Amino acid sequence: MTTSIKIVTDSSIQLTPEEVEKYAIHIVPLSIEIEGKSYVDGEDITRQELIDNLRAGRYPKTSQPPLGKFVELYDQLGADGSEILAITISDVLSGTFNTAQTAAGMSTSKVTVINSKSTDRGLAFQVLAAAQDIAAGKTITEIKKHCADIYKRTRVNVLIDNLDCLVKGGRVSRFAGALTKLINLKVIVQLNNKSLDVVVKGRSRKTFLKFCQQIAAAHKDNKILDLSFSHVGVEPEFLGRLKDIIVPEENKVNYLERLTSPIIMTHTGLNAVGIITLSEEPELIEK
Repeated sequence: MTTSIKIVTDSSIQLTPEEVEKYAIHIVPLSIEIEGKSYVDGEDITRQELIDNLRAGRYPKTSQPPLGKFVELYDQLGADGSEILAITISDVLSGTFNTAQTAAGMSTSKVTVINSKSTDRGLAFQVLAAAQDIAAGKTITEIKKHCADIYKRTRVNVLIDNLDCLVKGGRVSRFAGALTKLINLKVIVQLNNKSLDVVVKGRSRKTFLKFCQQIAAAHKDNKILDLSFSHVGVEPEFLGRLKDIIVPEENKVNYLERLTSPIIMTHTGLNAVGIITLSEEPELIEK
């Protein structure tokens, strides 16, 4: 009799409730802090409530990942002899991977931890692939290889409309933030293997439209299979314009448009859009 494998991930992931239920995904909620008070993602603060806080000028900070929650969940899930496969947000963005690994060493269960090197829907691509592999009877080694392949075919860009959260989080100096407000600077970042890099700067939302044209051109011979827009309160009309540029109506792709998690909102701020793609072939970009 083969040992069952159960999947654990963190709340930075972008999954629909239907996907969570269908594949029995176990999610460790991460925490944020607003004005000295700690909130647990999805338990005592919703995605819309965090947007309301941002609009009111109350800026969140990330908190330390919950070591005890990982250990507790690992032990609980492995009590019946199951193996645990934890797939986490990139270590570039969070200490969650290291926490998940430390917890694995403290757990009574057999735990394997994968650093997805991604987040949001990019993390979901790997988690869903792993769940399907488990259903097909694949081993942990096979699943790890599949996740690595998914990562190579995934691209994560974020269109940042304002730098307020980056300034508050200490990632951009206040002086630089004040200057960029004066010129209405827009920034596009890309999540790579070891860094989060600015790839485009501009002075209006036209910057975002032009960048989407670049994404479309880059995938002319490398079909996009899945497209996700994870956003922070962006109007549907603008998201529709971006989608029409990247994948014209005649191109049929799996498409998901949802608010991103409070953890990601903490980094990106209001009106940000995460553009996450999964392609047929590996992305020809430096990762």
